[in-house]
Order: sequence, then structure tokens, then C-alpha cells
Amino acid sequence: MSSEVLAPRSDPTAAPEQGLSVAPSAGLATAGYRSAKYHPGEWMANNAATLQRAFSDRLAAERIQRASRALSAEVEAGTLSAQSRGTRLLGARLQDLHSRRSELERGVERLAAETELLLGLKRRLEKALLTTDIPLAIATDNLGCRERRFGPDLVKDQVEEELLKEVELIRNVQALLKKTLDQAVNQIRLNREAKQTLELDWSNKHEAYNLDDHCGRYNNMSTNTQHYPSSAKVHNQLCDEEAWLKFTEVNLAEAERQCESSASLRSLCERVLQETAEDLQAQSAAVDQRFSQRCLELSQAKNQLELQLSQVLQQIGVQERNISFLQQTIFDKEAPLRVAQSRLHYRAQRPNMELCRDQPQISLLSEVEEISGSVSLLQQQLSEARGSLAQLEDSRLMLEKDISCKTHSLFIDRDKCMKHRTRYPTVLTLSGY
Repeated sequence: MSSEVLAPRSDPTAAPEQGLSVAPSAGLATAGYRSAKYHPGEWMANNAATLQRAFSDRLAAERIQRASRALSAEVEAGTLSAQSRGTRLLGARLQDLHSRRSELERGVERLAAETELLLGLKRRLEKALLTTDIPLAIATDNLGCRERRFGPDLVKDQVEEELLKEVELIRNVQALLKKTLDQAVNQIRLNREAKQTLELDWSNKHEAYNLDDHCGRYNNMSTNTQHYPSSAKVHNQLCDEEAWLKFTEVNLAEAERQCESSASLRSLCERVLQETAEDLQAQSAAVDQRFSQRCLELSQAKNQLELQLSQVLQQIGVQERNISFLQQTIFDKEAPLRVAQSRLHYRAQRPNMELCRDQPQISLLSEVEEISGSVSLLQQQLSEARGSLAQLEDSRLMLEKDISCKTHSLFIDRDKCMKHRTRYPTVLTLSGY
């Protein structure tokens, strides 16, 4: 409002404001009619100011109306453009979400397939590890049975060395299978964790896809829209698009890495199962070969001992007859010796000069000496024969004991150990099938 517009005067005694003139008082008689009155010039100035102000306000209103129409048209165009751009970006976002969701689905399917294959190998490893208890029991039983050998057959032969190698190999195989099984269990856990991460990311993207699809269907004619004043505020937890892309890429890269690790571990498990089964089977064949060779050696030794025993028994019979013959021969020399000694005894009773060393005397002395020497030789021969018979008896006992030892060893190796080894698992069983 113009500064020339006058305010009403309510206080007649108030001092006049600067720039305003008040008519002078003519005295106390006219004070009630002339006090606080404007001049005509002031009235005209006030009227002109009011007109000017109304004109200015009208022009300003027209200017604002034109600007409002222009702004309304501009805002409408901007709103439509922004809404169209937002709808277009939502469509592009839906395509990105669908693409990422498809990649996550493929990653989840691949991880599920890898995990299933690895679970199959885990079951094979467990079965193979359980199967190794049978060869270990067979080998330890063979060693325990062969400890019951006695005598000279209780020897650390090649069979025992191969059995000890077999036990050590089985324990090493069990340790390797346990280690590989632990790796498989750990890899299955990592696969499941990566799969869970992908599934969570897929679930989030699926929910985001549904929300964006729902948002994309909104238009100006939608009746289910309403005001959310706080929705336009930027939240601190919002991430940028680069972080969004990187998050999924990191998850997919981790899933790919776990798939590659799982495939490598599957190859390792297959190789471990195959090689351990082949090693165990090869060692089993080596033990069986040593058993066959040892049984052949025992059979040959037993046959030789039995042949020697038959010869010793035959010789014992011959020696016993020889001893009987020597005893009879010595007994047969008793009569001639008595005759000769009796002749010498009675001829020693000859009287005086008749007791001479004549030819009969010399012959009798020679006869007694010869018969006594013969008896001594026969007794010496009899003693040697009896010593030989005792040695033959010792040999017989030794041979019979050794034959019994060989028979017992053959029974352990051939009838117990080798028969028990027929239950040795096959290569397929050792491979976990």
C-alpha cells in the first residue's frame, strides 16, 4: 500500500505524524468540528494511491495467472515425462531383475546338481571306508592264526611281510578315505551355504520384481494409490546400483568357485576310490601269491620229511634186526669160549713137569684170546648199532614232530587263512559301489 494512504485519527490530542498536515484550530468553540480532519489534497492523494494499488494488484494477478498457466503446462509436461521415464526405467529394471534372477536360478540348479553328485560320492566314500574293515579283519586274523604256528615253522616269512604290508596299506587307505570324506563333507557344507546365499538373493530379487511389476502397473487412473509423504526421503540403508550389481556378481562368483571346487573334489574322490581299490586288490593278490608259494614249499617239505621218515623207519627195522643178529652172534660165542677156558682150566691141573707150554696149550690160549677179541669187537659193534638205533629213533621223533608242524602250518595257511581270504571284497565293492 502506498505510504500516502492515511490512517484514521482517533486521538485528537495526539501529535501530528511527519508528512501530514492538520487544519489549525479556530478555538475552543469549533474544536469538536475541526479536530483530526484531513485536507482535500490528502483525500485525493489517498484515492489516487488506492486506484494505483488496485491497478498494480490487477496487473500482478494477470501476470501470475499467465505464469500459472505456463507453469501448469510445464509441470504437466514434466510430470508426464518423469512418469513415463519412471515407467520405462521400471521396465528396464524388471528386465535386469529377470536376467539376474535367471542367472541365480541357473547357479542354484548347478549347485544343487553338484551337491547331489558330491553326496553320491560321499556315500561311496562311506561305504568304501566301511568295506575296508573286512580286509583289515582278514589280514589281522591271518596274522593271528599264523602266530599259532610252532617250532621251526614260526618264522617271519614273506607271507607275514606281505600281510604286515597289507595291514599298513589298509590303515593308510582308511586314513586317506577319512580325509577325503571330511573334505567332501566340508565342500557339501560350502555348496549348501553358497546355494542358500543364491536362494536368498533370488528370493529378494523375486520379491523386488513383483514389487516393481506392481509399481509399473500404476497410472494416473489407478484407484488404489495414496499419499506417502515420507516415501520420497532418501534412506541411509539404500545402496547404489553398482553395489547392487557387485553383490549379485560376488554371490555368483562364489557359487561358481564352489562349483569348480566341487568338480575338482569329485575328480579327486573318483581317483582316490579307484586307486585305493586297485592298491588293495594288488596287495591282496601279492599276499595270495605268497600264501600259495608258502603252501607249496610246506607241501614239498612235508613230502620230503614223510619220505625221509619212511626211510628212517625202514632203517630202524633193519638196525633192530642187526642188533638181534649181533646179540645172537655174541651169545653163540659163549659156548666155544667156555670150552676153551674149561680146557685151559683143567690142563692147568697137570702135575709137575706135565704142566708145560705145549702146542695144545698155545692153541688154547690163542683160541681164548681170539674168541675174547671177537666178542669185544661184536659188543663194540652192538654198542654202535644200539647208538645208531637211538639216533634213528630220535630222527623218527624229530621227523614226526616236524611233519606234524608242517601239517599244522599247512592247515593254518591253506585251510584257514587262504579260505578266509576268499571273502576279500572285490574292486567294485572297495570302490564304494
